[in-house]
Amino acid sequence: MNDRRPMLSLEEALARLAAGAAAHAISETELVSTFDALGRVLAADVHSALDVPPADNTSMDGYALRAADVAAPGAVLPVSQRIPAGHVGQALQPGTAARIFTGGQLPPGADAVVLQEECEAIAGMGMGLGGVRVNAVPVAGQWIRRRGEDVRQGAAVLTRGQRLRPQALGLAASVGAGLLSVRRRPRVALFSTGDELMMPGEPLRPGAIYNSNRFMLRGLLQAAGCEVSDLGIVPDRLDATRAALRQAAAANDLIVTSGGVSAGEEDHLKPAAQAEGQVEDWQIAMKPGKPLAFGHIRHEAGSEALLIGLPGNPVSSFVTCLLAVSTVLRALQGMGSGLPAALPLRAAFDWPRPDRRREFLRVRLNAEGALDLFPNQSSGVLTSTVWADGLVDNPPGQAIARGDAVRFLPLAELISR
Repeated sequence: MNDRRPMLSLEEALARLAAGAAAHAISETELVSTFDALGRVLAADVHSALDVPPADNTSMDGYALRAADVAAPGAVLPVSQRIPAGHVGQALQPGTAARIFTGGQLPPGADAVVLQEECEAIAGMGMGLGGVRVNAVPVAGQWIRRRGEDVRQGAAVLTRGQRLRPQALGLAASVGAGLLSVRRRPRVALFSTGDELMMPGEPLRPGAIYNSNRFMLRGLLQAAGCEVSDLGIVPDRLDATRAALRQAAAANDLIVTSGGVSAGEEDHLKPAAQAEGQVEDWQIAMKPGKPLAFGHIRHEAGSEALLIGLPGNPVSSFVTCLLAVSTVLRALQGMGSGLPAALPLRAAFDWPRPDRRREFLRVRLNAEGALDLFPNQSSGVLTSTVWADGLVDNPPGQAIARGDAVRFLPLAELISR
């Protein structure tokens, strides 16, 4: 039977997902060591406890001096002190220089640093540290990093709702933040439906296939920072699907399933979810990934777990997880909604017969900075997702000619955003 229901636009579907998930947002927070916070989502802004850098310092090895003391190349100054990084020097007397090393704190009175390559050390003069011939006329302020030029004390350097990447951890450490307040990780239950599914390593019986979605979706959820409870493969029976939903709702924020979201006689997810909670089955104007189920499952303790049912075709499941499940996870953790900004890049392919739905084409960046297209865009060709490093977000009915500008979404941004 043909499904003639009006299709939702992707924007409308994502907005509904975000709104539904925001109503179930995770409120629990915890303090974690900055060492262990990679991939977590901040629950509170991080403010700097100090100026960064905390004092004027040199960005290069050389000699700290007063620019006015070197009116012409070749001026000779006695070296009065030596200042490695992590040490504080004495006030610099007029007519002297300080040997200083990258990161060393600028002594009071100095207003410039001359690179060691522009100087000659002179032994046996001055104050026991020799002297220096300065072969370049300095400009006040050169090679000096000023106190607070990166961060001012009290400034918010990281904001609530931000996923912590390695560089963010470095920034947090640089402002003295040893502990960070983060949201509890989303707890996600995952299961697949289908009597045809078998696990890798088992002898493949006639008519069966190996369950690739279980591994792929589990990996995507873990990459998104979730605690995943894997409930395995659920038989194509209504009672088994209901039991799996009840088990999944007991201790999880979200239930993700693959398969069983169509209208066939062996697709039991919708009636099972209606019996255990509430669900809507959507048709989204996107390719791959048209069918999607969204709702919630009640737990006898009074709580609810969100449910999102993905299509069973591997590429459809992959793309829909990147777009739809990630939207739900972001809303659960108080993060911003919407897709990452697309990059305008040049197509190195022709796409003369576009679909009436919005398409997500598997592509890869080539050495010329253009995008190559995987030759088989079928929703069952999982090799395309491994070969590709991004998706072209192609509007409905939009043909593409070689050289056209297209909208490129890097997979790395979709997976870890």
